[in-house]
Amino acid sequence: MTATSTMTIIDVEALTCFATDILAAGGFAPPHARQTAELLVWANARGIESHGVLRIPRYLEQVRSGQINGAAVPRIVSTFGAMAIMDGDHAPGAVAMNMAMDHALELAGRLAIGWCSTRNITHAGAVGYFAERAAARDCIGIVMTASIPLMTYQGSSAEAVSTNPLAIAAPGPKGTPAVILDMSTSAAALGKIMAAREAGRAIPTGWGIDADGADTTDPKAVKTLLPMAGAKGSGLSLMIEVLGSVLIANPIISTSLAGTGKASFNGVAIAIDIKAFGDVDTFHDGMAELGAAIKALPRARGVDEIYLPGERSARTGVKTAVSGVPIERATAGKLTRIARDLGVAIPSAML
Repeated sequence: MTATSTMTIIDVEALTCFATDILAAGGFAPPHARQTAELLVWANARGIESHGVLRIPRYLEQVRSGQINGAAVPRIVSTFGAMAIMDGDHAPGAVAMNMAMDHALELAGRLAIGWCSTRNITHAGAVGYFAERAAARDCIGIVMTASIPLMTYQGSSAEAVSTNPLAIAAPGPKGTPAVILDMSTSAAALGKIMAAREAGRAIPTGWGIDADGADTTDPKAVKTLLPMAGAKGSGLSLMIEVLGSVLIANPIISTSLAGTGKASFNGVAIAIDIKAFGDVDTFHDGMAELGAAIKALPRARGVDEIYLPGERSARTGVKTAVSGVPIERATAGKLTRIARDLGVAIPSAML
C-alpha cells in the first residue's frame, strides 16, 4: 500500500478505472460511469477532494432511490437562435453537463455564442471542469447549476436558497492552463463540509450553523450553510436560480419552499467564441499581460506568490499526474468496502 499517515496515493488512471467500475456495478450505464469518474478524479487530482470520489457512495444511494437515472438519455427539447433547452432525464450531472457544453460549443461554432440550459439533472460536481472544456476550444466558458435549498438567505436563519456554483474559464497564454474561477455562492461548498466530516476535522466559523441557528465548527452539526459575503452570496445564488431555473420554467427554490417541489438540479452551459471579438492570438497575448501584471503586484505579508484563478489547482494536477492522487484513508476504506460488496476488483494501492 502506498500511503501517508492519513492519505492513500493512487495513480490517476487507476483511480479513474476503479471509480468507473464501482459506478457501473452500482447502476450507472458504462459510458455514464466513465464520464462521472473522469469528473470526480479531475477534482481529486487538482486537490479538490470535496468534489471527488468521496461523492461515490452518495451517488450510488441516489441511483438506488431513483434520484439518479443511471441509464438516462438527455435530449434537446427546444432551440431558438443561439439558445437551447435540454431535458436531462435525471442523468448523472457529468453526463448532462458534458452534453450541454457540447451543444453550447456547437452553437458557438456557428453563431459565436451558445447557451444550453438543462433541466432535471443531478449533482454536477466541480463545474469548472465543464467551463475548462470551452476554454480548450478558444472559447470563454460559463457554467452554473441550481439546486434545492441548502443555504440561508440574508436576514433568514432557515434553508432558503442553494449553494449554486458558478464557473468562468478563459484560455490563458498559449501553452498554459486555462484561467478558471470556480466558486460556490456559500462561504464553503457543502462538499468541503462533507470532506471535513470524512476526515474528522473541524471547520472554520462562518461556514454553517447548527439546528439552533448558532455558528458551529463541528461539520457533523451543520444544519444549514451560510452565504459567502452575506447578501452578495445569497443574492448571487438567487439570480442563478433565475437564470438556471425560472427562465426555463423549472423552478426549484419557490416550489421547494412551498413544499410542492421535487429534489432536482438545473444547469447552464455557455460558450462564447473569442474569434467573434477579434484575433485569438491577441487574446492569448492579452491574458499573458494581464497575468503578469497581477503576479507582479506587491505581495501581502506572508504571501510567497500571487496566483491567478485555478492556477494553484492546475499545478497540483500536473504533480499528481506523476506522483498519484492522494485520497483520504477514510474515503479509500469506504470505497473498498463498497467495491467488495459489488464484486469490483480493488487496485493494489487501495488495499
